[in-house]
Amino acid sequence: MYKAQDLIRIAKREQNQKRNYLVLNRLQGKHIPVSPKQALSMFDALAETFQGTIVPEQTLLIGFAETATAIGAAAAVKLGTYYIQTTRETLAGADYLYFQEEHSHAAEQRLVKNGLDAVFPKLRQIVFIEDEVTTGNTILNMIAVLEREYPGRVSYAVASILNGMDENAQERFKDRGIRLFYLVKTDHADYPGKAEQYTQEGSYFLAGRLPRSDVRPMEYTVSGGMDARSLVEAGDYHKACLHLWEEVKRQLPAPFTGDVLVLGTEEFMYPALFCARRIEEAGAQVRFHATTRSPIAVFKEKQYPLHFRYELPSFYEESRRTFLYELRAYRHVLIFTDAPRTQREGIEALVRAVAANRQDISVVWWEHRWQAGTDGI
Repeated sequence: MYKAQDLIRIAKREQNQKRNYLVLNRLQGKHIPVSPKQALSMFDALAETFQGTIVPEQTLLIGFAETATAIGAAAAVKLGTYYIQTTRETLAGADYLYFQEEHSHAAEQRLVKNGLDAVFPKLRQIVFIEDEVTTGNTILNMIAVLEREYPGRVSYAVASILNGMDENAQERFKDRGIRLFYLVKTDHADYPGKAEQYTQEGSYFLAGRLPRSDVRPMEYTVSGGMDARSLVEAGDYHKACLHLWEEVKRQLPAPFTGDVLVLGTEEFMYPALFCARRIEEAGAQVRFHATTRSPIAVFKEKQYPLHFRYELPSFYEESRRTFLYELRAYRHVLIFTDAPRTQREGIEALVRAVAANRQDISVVWWEHRWQAGTDGI
């Protein structure tokens, strides 16, 4: 049984006029480093809340980018459903369904339509997977788009780690027959005040001001990747992640021991978390988190969740800022990404950030060939 105090930490958004606070989940593995086992156990617990209500081969799980991509993938793998994540990236040859995300610094979301057309007649249920639901407006926006594109008899449900919906929002979903599943109910009333109580500014590091490093990471390429930005069958996706792990074990020169950091990049989280758990099972002390688009203020106060922030170019688009929080010293650092290898500025900046705390750095590039129409279907 999870409780709010076990999971929730309140942070302050940077220059966001829609909402001044951000709810961070300390076990989610996005902004705050976490044991892979703890993260995946929580994701499995969420899947179990609605497991008895679905027929897997007739169900599609949709995970929201970027913070819920690993949650959705883990739930789909556990339950054996179809899976797709929303995205803000551009895939060559993709057709998109567009919708708006409430409260976000990057409001436009996309759902890749290729692949959905073929599978939608088989579907009877769609479950939206989120880390947190507050108003529910983003999900209603997506349902409106899906109903317009695919009219028919599909039922909808929402599964989230946290549910901060008020009574009116919950009634709107109940009136439409949309079931809500969650692990923890939250009340946002005092969150704005909590976000404003900190005064001791934390440590900010800009990519252009990071010291040059002589460290050259070991770089490895693994083919056979699968991109969950388009529709996949969870069983096939699981096999692809197993292949990734087997190749990591084969290519990397030595077993990992001691403190190990595994990093994902932006929307690309689950395959990295999958491998992080395998390293942890082998006996290493592993922490996992990921780079993110979210600009969050950092403060020195001990009770505040984030104290160090690195601002870096994105692996996926060099003109875009991404952020990494709470770096510390580790014996080994593994960076997993599915970004194009041509984007060197981002990787070089991240390596400089990590190199200040560690010399042993490896980068694993998971190559996938996305094709319009199918990816694992």
